[in-house]
Amino acid sequence: MTAVTENDLKRLEDLIVSGQKAIESRLTAIESRLTNLENGQKAIENSLGEIKGDIKALDAKVMGLEKRVDDLNARVNITTIGFLSIVGILVTGMLTIASKTVFFP
Repeated sequence: MTAVTENDLKRLEDLIVSGQKAIESRLTAIESRLTNLENGQKAIENSLGEIKGDIKALDAKVMGLEKRVDDLNARVNITTIGFLSIVGILVTGMLTIASKTVFFP
């Protein structure tokens, strides 16, 4: 009966060892996947930092463009006012000449 008991114990020990190996291989696989996820997360964080830098640079460029557009609007307004002033003066002069020729021949 001791031979059967030793065989049973040996079989149980082999079962336990194989179960431990299976658990260790699964844990190793989980650890490697976790490491891959951590590396991916670090890469994403680095990309976010680069994107934030790009956004800041683009914001600065947009502010520069807004200033230029405001300057162009001011120039257009000044030109429009000047043009309308000249047209107003010319119309006034033409009306003055027309009224003098009609009323004072």
